[in-house]
This record gives sequence, C-alpha cells and structure tokens, in this order.
Amino acid sequence: MERIVGKFARGLVAAALGLLVSLPAGAQEDPDLALLLKEAAERNPEVLAARSEAAAAASRVEAAAALDDPMLEAGLLNVPAQSLSLRSEDMTMKMIGISQRLPYPGKRDLRREAARKEAEASAGGAQEILNRVQRDLKAAYLDLWLADESLRLTESNLRVLEQFLSIAESRYSVGQSTQADVFKAQTQVSRMQEERIKLGRERPMLEAELSRAAGRDGSAAAVKPRAPQLREADLRLDPLRAAARAGRPQLLAQQRIVDRSATQLDLAKKDYYPDFDLRFSYGQRDNFQDMRREDLISFTVAINLPVWGQKKREPRVAEAESMRSQAVSMYQARLNEIDSMLRQQVAAAGQALRSVRLYEGSLIPQARLTADASLAAYRVGRVDFFTLLDSRMTVFNAEIGHAASVVAYNKALAEIEFLTGAALF
Repeated sequence: MERIVGKFARGLVAAALGLLVSLPAGAQEDPDLALLLKEAAERNPEVLAARSEAAAAASRVEAAAALDDPMLEAGLLNVPAQSLSLRSEDMTMKMIGISQRLPYPGKRDLRREAARKEAEASAGGAQEILNRVQRDLKAAYLDLWLADESLRLTESNLRVLEQFLSIAESRYSVGQSTQADVFKAQTQVSRMQEERIKLGRERPMLEAELSRAAGRDGSAAAVKPRAPQLREADLRLDPLRAAARAGRPQLLAQQRIVDRSATQLDLAKKDYYPDFDLRFSYGQRDNFQDMRREDLISFTVAINLPVWGQKKREPRVAEAESMRSQAVSMYQARLNEIDSMLRQQVAAAGQALRSVRLYEGSLIPQARLTADASLAAYRVGRVDFFTLLDSRMTVFNAEIGHAASVVAYNKALAEIEFLTGAALF
C-alpha cells in the first residue's frame, strides 16, 4: 500500500512538473517568441532549480511515512561473573533479537499527507517561477521590438528631416527663406542622430535581458522580434479573479501550504498518543553434562509514556496552530494582492488599447495629412519652416506613441496571464 501511495504522489507531482515544459502562455502566433518560451522552460537556470526542488520534495513523500529501521541486537545473557561459563547456569544463553517501532495508528498517514501537500506546493512554486520567467521574457521581447521599431521610425524621420534641410538650404540660397530655418533644420537632424545613437546603445542591453530569461549564453544568435499583434481579450474583472483562484500556481501552492499546516496540526495532536516498540528475541542455551536445556523465545511490547504534555507537546500544538493561522493569512494576502494588481493591469490594458485605437483612427492619419499639406504649402511660401518641422515631428511622435501603446497593451496582457495563470486567447 505504501508503494502505491508513494508512486501516486510522485506521479502527481511529475504531472505538474511536466507542465513546466508546455506552460499555456496564450495562443502564440509568433514562432520566434514561441521558441524562446520553450527555451526558457527547458534551459533557464531558475526554472531548472525549481524543478529539481519540486522533484526532491516529491521523493520525500514515501519516505515521510516509512517505518523506522528495525533494531537488531545480539549478546550473552545471565553469564556467571566468576566462572564466565556458558553452561553452568540454566538461565545463561546466547541471545539474538529484533525490535521494531510502530507509530500510533494514523500518524504515518498524516506524515505522508503533509509531505504530499508540501510536494504539491513545491510543484506549484516551480510553475510560478516558470510563469514569471516567461512573463519577463515576453516583456523583454516587446521592449526589444519597440527599440527596433523606434530606431526604424527615427531613421525614417531622419531622412525626411534631411530632405527638409536640403529644401531650406536651397530656399535660403535664393533668398526665399531665412538662415534660422537652416539652423532649425540642422538642429532637428542632430537630435534625430542623437536619438538613433541612444537607441542603438539600448538594444544590446535589452537583448541581453532577453537571452538571460531564455537561458541562452552570450554566443546565441541575435533576436529580431516580430511586430506584436493587437488581439482584444475578455478583461472583465470577475472572470479574471475566478481564473486566478483556479489557476494561479502561487495561490494553489499557498492552498497546499494551508492544507499541510492543518495536517501538521493534526499530527501534533496525535503526539499525545504513544508509539509501540515490538521486540522478539531468541535465546540459545547450551546443554550441561546430561542435562538438556531448551532454547527460549521472548516477545515484548513497550510504549512511551507521553507525560510531558505541558512542556513538550502543548508548545508543539501551539506552534502548529500559529503556522496554520499564518498560512491562512498569507493566502488571503496573496488574494488581495492579485485582485489589486488585476485591477491595475486591466485598467492599463484598457487605456493602452484606447490609445492604440485613437492613434490608428485619427491621430496618425490626421498628423500625416497635416504634414503633407504643410510641405506643399511651404514649397510655395504659404507657411513658415517652423510649422513644417512641427507637423513632421507630430507625425513622428504619433508613430512612436502608437508603437509604445501596442507594447504597453501586450505587456499588460502578459501580466494578466501571469496573475491568473491562464491564457487569455
């Protein structure tokens, strides 16, 4: 029976650990990101360490309920002190015996149950670490794409500003514009060049963070992120809270800790009941002259007397009660924390999505139309150069803002998936 329960417990935790390789992280349509997430599950050192810890906890389940090793004893009994003869006295014998301690009924089951709950909590903790690593990886992937997109937009804007500079210089050379227009254009070109240098400096740091989360070494190939998709998800708070209570590994692990502490309290109360020591011995007696002596066998049962309840057992029960209260409070604290963070991330996702729609629906199209009209008007001298530059920078800022909002929305979704432990798509 013990082997069956032990195998069941190991199988239960092994099934939980198996999820570490195929964590549901949403319907990933980006194959590069899916590959990185798989690498993180298989190679990230934090994930591997947590997986080993969970496997170690699973191995302790069967051992927790195992009996103590039996004691084997051998010796000589009732040997005369003066003659040291093994034949002169009837009660002199050569003895071999074996003894076994048996816990009070129910104690071993409680120990096994406590160890099983601990193993399940450890497996949940390993799943939580993987979820966190994959969330960090998604965020780094999005940040890296934003850096690349910002660099692309900066270079595109730089080329336009260089054309504006050429136009300003040409108009200045024929007296159709002022030198201030040329200086202003040169200043904006220099700012864009500086922005390009800054973005180029940030990219290696973002790529290093991505490689760290994926468990890659420094020799891995460079990552070229793909543009994130804008997929709307059901972000109602009540279903998300329910999903978190049902699927967040941290909460499930904390629930197992609560269960384990309750089991340990029951075990502490069981300590008021005695354990049993069973002993069997065989004594071999030598014959003396023509007198035949029969061998002897003995069987005894001993129990410990739990008389030191006030000094030994009552403090253990009080400790177990306090640990259970702590576990319940910690579980409630985790619930409150998750509810608060879900509200924050749902609000952030909604705001980012509204910003994306605003950029796509009006701000960017209007800014581009204004910039085109300003350029046409500037060529015929109907607007000044400052208006032209301002309209172009408005387009640039809107495009950067759109990319940042898309990243902010997807980051919020990744955080919500982490908080709930469930995929949104």
